[in-house]
Amino acid sequence: MTAEHFDVLIVGAGISGVGAAYHLQTQCPGKSYVVLEALESFGGTWLTHKYPGIRSDSDLYTFGYRFKPWVGPPIATAEEILSYMGEVIEENDLARHIRYRHKIARASWSSKANAWTIEATDGDGNPVTITANFLWMCQGYYRHSEGYTPEWPGMGDFDGRIIHPQTWPDDLDLKGKKVVMIGSGATAATVLPAIAGDVGHVTLLQRSPTYFIPGRNANELADVLRELKIDETWIHEIVRRKILHDQDAFTRRSFDEPEAVKQELLAGVSAFVGPEITAKHFTPTYRPWRQRIAFVPDGDIFEAVKAGKASVVTDEIERFEKGGVRLKSGDLLEADVVISATGFNLNVLGDIEFVVDGKPLNFADTVTYRGMMFTGVPNMVWVFGYFRASWTLRADLVGDFVCRLLNHMDAKQAKKVSVALRPEDADMPLSTWIDPENFNPGYLMRGMHLLPKRGDKPEWQHSQDYWREKDELPLIDLDDAAFVYEGAVRPDSIAA
Repeated sequence: MTAEHFDVLIVGAGISGVGAAYHLQTQCPGKSYVVLEALESFGGTWLTHKYPGIRSDSDLYTFGYRFKPWVGPPIATAEEILSYMGEVIEENDLARHIRYRHKIARASWSSKANAWTIEATDGDGNPVTITANFLWMCQGYYRHSEGYTPEWPGMGDFDGRIIHPQTWPDDLDLKGKKVVMIGSGATAATVLPAIAGDVGHVTLLQRSPTYFIPGRNANELADVLRELKIDETWIHEIVRRKILHDQDAFTRRSFDEPEAVKQELLAGVSAFVGPEITAKHFTPTYRPWRQRIAFVPDGDIFEAVKAGKASVVTDEIERFEKGGVRLKSGDLLEADVVISATGFNLNVLGDIEFVVDGKPLNFADTVTYRGMMFTGVPNMVWVFGYFRASWTLRADLVGDFVCRLLNHMDAKQAKKVSVALRPEDADMPLSTWIDPENFNPGYLMRGMHLLPKRGDKPEWQHSQDYWREKDELPLIDLDDAAFVYEGAVRPDSIAA
């Protein structure tokens, strides 16, 4: 059976994959492409996650695409985001390129053919083989099938249910139940106010507090511009630039004057729950931005605590018991249901088995080029977004880069491009993908050993700085010695 062949194969139809399809179609209109998505529809995270209250923790003016105006509230529900993505697909006729329920198991590169061979299964379990000249990895960075739950002693003794939000069951009835929610991040802050009105009581159990930014789920500038009857395209661009300007200033201040920023963040929480509860349960021990800071629309988690619908306990778990969770302080938190909002499992390039010219590929043995390409891995780019800014900002920048690279390869009549350390990089010290002193969430620390290495030069690291990359990435010299181009494909080799 002859495999189908495309110029570009996009992996994933989430926010990155749909954006990639748009950019490819508009900037490289002559390229054939296909999008393979393991799930039954588009949306990625926003389709997978079904837990109560599921919403963005980034504003949609920057999490939305630069080419598609956002017209709703800054913080959006999963349903609103899926609707927005659906409009992008429909308006740009992308649906005919997307194949759902196609799970990729293996990707093999052949330098003889200058092509990738993708081995997948469709929704009926039938094998599917596709070849492509270029692979655009847009599958995200965590495992959709399962969240991360630590192994605590005695979990098997607990009489109730232990639920991870990432796999929220359809049959879960929390009405009148005693609920303990473990975790202190954006997911816990989302689920708690969504269930607080129905349960008997919910207790947020956290080992350590997290920073939040409470505020109105509205953008005053956007509202004023709409009153002035400004076109939505202009509103989107103006508001987007203003938000990015303010975020840049805030991020830089978190490094330059962390104590002042910390006090501002704590004052925002204290306005809801008062200084005593803030000091006891909402004052992190780390400086701002060492972990992601979530926006809390209308301070809803703090309103639930203030109203007595929820309580917060800062302690560590000793063990699970029949009736609840025993803490290291000795206290027992009684529970009918435990929700483990404890994060997710990092995966690298979709848990796909990669092979290059017959040799298994371990990405941890490679060095990253700007967090997009990897030494020794030809004709492939990975979209990995920002931690301190919206993911989609980088998806758009990478989209421009990939299309410029593909067009450059055509101009050079090159069939293969890879990145390689230059002579001047030979003795460059290598370290982990991200500096844990600057950013250290649990999922990243648990999976850092799986990720490619970074160097000490800007070309060989993922800077996590949108405000620098928005200027640098468009100016990348595609003829720099870091890019290695090779020649034409032999016509008879694809099927070999």
